[in-house]
Amino acid sequence: MGDRDLWAAALAEFLGPFTLVVAGVGAIISTQNLSDGGNLVAVALAHGLAIGLMIAALGHISGGHFNPAVTISMLATGEIGVTRAASYIVAQVLGATAGAGVLTLIFPALGPMGRNNPGVNLGLPGLGPDVSVSGALIMEVLMTFFLVLVIFGTVVDPRGSRAIAPLAIGLIITMDILTGGRITGAAMNPARAIGPAFVQQDFTNWWVYWVGPIIGGLIAALAYKAIWLNGGGVALSPARRGTPTAARHTAPAVDVPVEPPQPSQPPRRRSSRRR
Repeated sequence: MGDRDLWAAALAEFLGPFTLVVAGVGAIISTQNLSDGGNLVAVALAHGLAIGLMIAALGHISGGHFNPAVTISMLATGEIGVTRAASYIVAQVLGATAGAGVLTLIFPALGPMGRNNPGVNLGLPGLGPDVSVSGALIMEVLMTFFLVLVIFGTVVDPRGSRAIAPLAIGLIITMDILTGGRITGAAMNPARAIGPAFVQQDFTNWWVYWVGPIIGGLIAALAYKAIWLNGGGVALSPARRGTPTAARHTAPAVDVPVEPPQPSQPPRRRSSRRR
């Protein structure tokens, strides 16, 4: 692909995390005064819907990674090249940072809808009460493992149901936040964590939200490819450097009808009668 295509894909990868932060963190700020539990459901749905809808809208342009952990998993399994992966990660971090910056213009620093109120902190993921750093790291590994497993099963595997990929990926994000939101903040996405951190200048335990998702994504991607793709005898087309995963299609095999051989004509006998 040329530079123009890469720029278009990078812009799509910018808009995905931008939407995720605006919708997800916006939900955290808007629901901070709801009764206990109600805000978690709203926040989980906001994050899942943001990614699911952006994959439906832009997945055919860039592959719909929107997450450095997903991009690194695709790079490790040969689905994309180094240049495209680096461009995606930069765009993802910039998009998440821009989304956090926009929210600072919308919501006041203090007040009933303040972005800096206790428990909000511009949506930065944080460890829950009595949660250790090692426990948070394991939780981020597990949640991202589930996310990347669903991505490979619905998008990368040619046998998968690609039509429902946006819904499935959005739902697995919702499930992960409902499960781990109170434990780690359920980032599953280094860009989602570092973007607001840049704006807030708060880097508490930032490495947990990079190391955990990257490890979990790599485990899921490498295991899926080894066990259920190549290991399972599924033939994949060779990875084309710089080609988005969602844009790759393998042409279906077409049976060419073979005409049966025509029976040979018996040789004509020469007449023995003399003219």
